[in-house]
Amino acid sequence: MNPLILNNPQSTPITNDQFFQLCAANRDLKLERTAKGGLIIMPPTGGETSKRNSDINFELNLWNRQTKLGITFD
Repeated sequence: MNPLILNNPQSTPITNDQFFQLCAANRDLKLERTAKGGLIIMPPTGGETSKRNSDINFELNLWNRQTKLGITFD
């Protein structure tokens, strides 16, 4: 699934504080901004991407258990 890009018709993009408030009010969405002020709504990962991420996290966690260099997150 492709991301949805919303272009801002205003000449002034939203501020960092406004973007922070938007993200805080929509915690279930993965939001990003473009360099030109557009808003990107990222779709959730699909099955194949989720499996690859799980495999990477598993390997990283195994490595970290051996090296004890910190903690891992998904």
